[in-house]
Amino acid sequence: MKKQVISAIVTGAFVLGALPVSVFADDLETITVAATAAPHAEILEEAKPLLEEKGYELDIQVFADYVLPNDVVDSGEVDANYFQHINYLNSFNEEQGTHLVDAGEIHYEPFGIYAGQKESLDEVEDGDTVAVPNDTTNEARALLLLEAQGWITLDPEAGITATPEDITDNPYNLEIEAFEAAQVARHIDEVSYAVLNGNYALEAGLNAGTDALAVETADSDAIQQYVNVIAVKEGNEDDPKIQALVEVLKSDEIKEFINEKYEGAVVPFEGEVAVAETEVETEAE
Repeated sequence: MKKQVISAIVTGAFVLGALPVSVFADDLETITVAATAAPHAEILEEAKPLLEEKGYELDIQVFADYVLPNDVVDSGEVDANYFQHINYLNSFNEEQGTHLVDAGEIHYEPFGIYAGQKESLDEVEDGDTVAVPNDTTNEARALLLLEAQGWITLDPEAGITATPEDITDNPYNLEIEAFEAAQVARHIDEVSYAVLNGNYALEAGLNAGTDALAVETADSDAIQQYVNVIAVKEGNEDDPKIQALVEVLKSDEIKEFINEKYEGAVVPFEGEVAVAETEVETEAE
């Protein structure tokens, strides 16, 4: 009888020893990340098992706006966030007095012009309305996309801080209607066209790669300046768990997932961003 008990204990020990580290959740260090639902939280979900292999449990906290995810990281409540591009991050720091930094560039989401009451770009006419995001950097990006279509002309000195006041020529007398970024898609049926952020387009069931009437080109300056990043509180960018998070999100496995799932609406970023340390002069949102 004793031999059977000992045998069972020994066998059990070998079985437990064969189990993967991820089974022992108590042994994993937690990484908390604030994110918007799509595509950021979806990408993070895909990263969970890869991070478990490195000894980390990923706690994803989903937010529906562009302010709280930065606030909770700056306050130290959350380790990192994944929802914003570098120019918005710089703008937010300047406007809100936060101290957040880019820990790694992950992907970009081409801005797109989507059909509202008009079905094609050729239907644009005098007095049409265009819904755009109202935060400083995203509004400028939307206006730059409208300019690329020849619909408006902007003061060349305005750049990524352009507002409707910087429109120097408006041959179609377009009415620019600005809404909080998360709300633009909800007004799409009320306007002629809408310019949407990639993540909010996805949440609305739209895809820049398949549904947009026009998108930013891959070689445009805007793409280089609007890469989505992992943001952390200044001083935490070299924390091993943050480095592990960035490494996984830039891995071939995650790149493949992004390409297959989003079909061009979300694109893995390759290379480095020259503007990552650039300060953006803006007015408050």
